[in-house]
Amino acid sequence: MTDAIELLAVAKRAAAAGAAVLSQRTAVGTGGAGLGISNKGDAGDWVTEFDVAAENAVREAILAARPNDTITGEEHGTTRPEQASGYRWSIDPLDGTTNFIRNIVYYATSVAVADADGVWLAGVVHAPALGRVYSAARGQGAWLEVAGEATRLAGPVPGRTGLILATGFSYDPDTRANQAAGLAELMDGFADVRRLGSAALDLCLVADGTYDAFGERGLNEHDFSAGALIAEEAGCWVRRPRLQSPLDGGPTTEDRLAAWTCAGALELSGKFPL
Repeated sequence: MTDAIELLAVAKRAAAAGAAVLSQRTAVGTGGAGLGISNKGDAGDWVTEFDVAAENAVREAILAARPNDTITGEEHGTTRPEQASGYRWSIDPLDGTTNFIRNIVYYATSVAVADADGVWLAGVVHAPALGRVYSAARGQGAWLEVAGEATRLAGPVPGRTGLILATGFSYDPDTRANQAAGLAELMDGFADVRRLGSAALDLCLVADGTYDAFGERGLNEHDFSAGALIAEEAGCWVRRPRLQSPLDGGPTTEDRLAAWTCAGALELSGKFPL
């Protein structure tokens, strides 16, 4: 069995490769010209040439170290080797594409790996414009690296006042309207809300205690795979969606849009709908 620490090292190299591509964004204007922008179908669900190039870089780094692993990525879907190892990588080369297009610095490359039973073993969220690298290996805690200095993460401060909730809204108009209608109830017990546009980083900011909780409907696996493990290893309460694996053709859009991803301090676990 491969050690989670070994997998984390590969995840860090892969996420760094994707983030290096995203770092080239600084040479492009704030209007998004030159990014090779197209739309995936839903209004506001954008993809750029950087998304594709970053995913290519992430995949190359993983395959160089682990050629027999399966990879599921946002842009290129699932690829399975003939002699699959049983390990599967879930990658989001650019979480926060709209932010990236508008030159809002809240975006990242997310890389995570699970074993044959679907247990997440290692995850990295690398945010180049923020200079932050969040990481975790199962059973080894969660960490934040800034300028080469690593700090262990311990989640939100228990019992503090002025609680902050992070959330997001779907590109699907009907789902978004439903989310907006339920926001007041969801906010009960919280002092304020933030919506910054990257679920991977939102989960990491729960892990480092910036936010007290995060909850959002409709996320894809690649949105939460690394961030949820990082929050979990920081000692947070985490709820992942129970969705059909992409290896089995899932999930359906209906199931995904109905499912919640949540993280926070343990005492806030009852704040989110089941």
